[in-house]
Amino acid sequence: MYAIIKNGGKQYKVQAGDYINLDKLDASPKEKIEVTEVLAINDGEMKVGAPFVNGAKVELEVVTDGKGPKVITFKKRRRKDSKVKRGFRRQFTRVKVLSITA
Repeated sequence: MYAIIKNGGKQYKVQAGDYINLDKLDASPKEKIEVTEVLAINDGEMKVGAPFVNGAKVELEVVTDGKGPKVITFKKRRRKDSKVKRGFRRQFTRVKVLSITA
């Protein structure tokens, strides 16, 4: 059984027991979160919502917060002596999928 959920403008395919990195949430570790924005659910037969499946929810447990790998953007304009170097690290919240209910 798996579900496709929406969080922070992105879509994730999740199963019970999976660990996923969501955009930074305002939650502490061991806190439980319910996601009701379930786009599709597959439990033998596929149910697709318009836009969300009625009555479906996914229960998540916050594991930890963290930062992703560093991404460096470097722009150089030749013969102009113009350079820009910037770094970025995505902040995320790691969660564990506890259960999926249809």
